[in-house]
Amino acid sequence: MNKLVLHGPGGRTREVDLRSPRLLVGAVMAAVFVLGGVFAAGSVLGAYWAEAKPGQQMQTWSIDLDRQRQEVQSARRLLQDTVDALATRVGDINAHVIRLDALGKRLTQVAGLHPSEFNFDQPVVKAPMVTAGRSADLPVLTDVLDRLADQITDRERQMGALENLVLAKQMRTEVVPQGAPIVKGFISSQFGRRSDPFTGYTAFHPGVDFAGKVGDPIAAVAAGIVTWAGPKVAYGYLVEIDHGNDYVTRYAHNQQILVQVGETVQKGQAVALMGSTGHSTGPHVHFEVLRDGNPVDPMGFISHNILPTLVMSRH
Repeated sequence: MNKLVLHGPGGRTREVDLRSPRLLVGAVMAAVFVLGGVFAAGSVLGAYWAEAKPGQQMQTWSIDLDRQRQEVQSARRLLQDTVDALATRVGDINAHVIRLDALGKRLTQVAGLHPSEFNFDQPVVKAPMVTAGRSADLPVLTDVLDRLADQITDRERQMGALENLVLAKQMRTEVVPQGAPIVKGFISSQFGRRSDPFTGYTAFHPGVDFAGKVGDPIAAVAAGIVTWAGPKVAYGYLVEIDHGNDYVTRYAHNQQILVQVGETVQKGQAVALMGSTGHSTGPHVHFEVLRDGNPVDPMGFISHNILPTLVMSRH
């Protein structure tokens, strides 16, 4: 049945329809009210029992604190491992600076510079030692890094100055005539007064003649700029090079010229091929060195190690 009959005072009766929406809503609200009361009562009882058992609460706190303590120790170990690794790296940099100092001293000696101009003997900052029973200290490591950075800056400055001096000295060496213009051959005529092969009279010879084979390469004895590359009276095909240090060199009687006027040439570069053009009695190169426009004896610029080879090549 879906209806409920209720008997009231005076014999009156009342029918209640169980499918009525109002009845269902009221029942639900009553149920919610009852459950809310039960939940509130449970919360009050839970709080009471928690206060009634502080030992359990302290145990929970102790577990949390122990876990946090372990996390802090783990982070500290990780930080210390990082600091130790950094200290090891600083030691490697320190060793590198020591090697640079040794290189700087060696370069100073090789370049022929006075040791007093540079200071590669300054004590290098010592990095903190890291051993199995000893770890690096971060404040100490920070101080070492600062001082090491200052030393590296100083070494960089000195290395820059040394490089400039070495390059300047090398440049001066490159532009000063040195060596012979040929590799094979022999000296056929010296600098100074001699009997002219065409007239038979005594005349001044302003250079040194190196005899060889037609087509042999003629090399510049110093770096410079070509100021003449072509025929010239008595010289035949001539190459003239200005070395920019009051020095000029000439290479005459060539068969072929390999450079042009205005071209920059390097020491040892082939500038022509040997021939017998101009006033020449055979294949050779007439080599002149001029200083301040005046011819000087080229033999003063030719290495003594080359001379025996050039003289012996004649035999």
